Amino acid sequence: MNTATAPAARRRLIVAEDSIPSLARGTRLRYDEARQRWVLLVPERVMAPDEIAVEILQLCDGQRSVAAIIDQLAAAYAAPREEIGADVIAMLQDLAGSGFVVEARKATP
Repeated sequence: MNTATAPAARRRLIVAEDSIPSLARGTRLRYDEARQRWVLLVPERVMAPDEIAVEILQLCDGQRSVAAIIDQLAAAYAAPREEIGADVIAMLQDLAGSGFVVEARKATP
């Protein structure tokens, strides 16, 4: 049986605070003028993330760790780090499970 998955789904990321997430190849976060909202373009689909998800995805630049993303959002929202952390990791893990978020490639010295 042939099932379609994102190419990155073959090497799924287990999201942890030391992970450095980035959007998988073929996955893009774009502002859609027609819809007047941010959309996540994934192979053969368009997803409409909420405002918080957009903020998290904008920080998944392949440079920041999950811990840095959590710290930045906890400071911005003056919210408990543990709550923000649980939500960030759960959201990223869900997207990683679908192959839309991957571990950024480490630079070689």
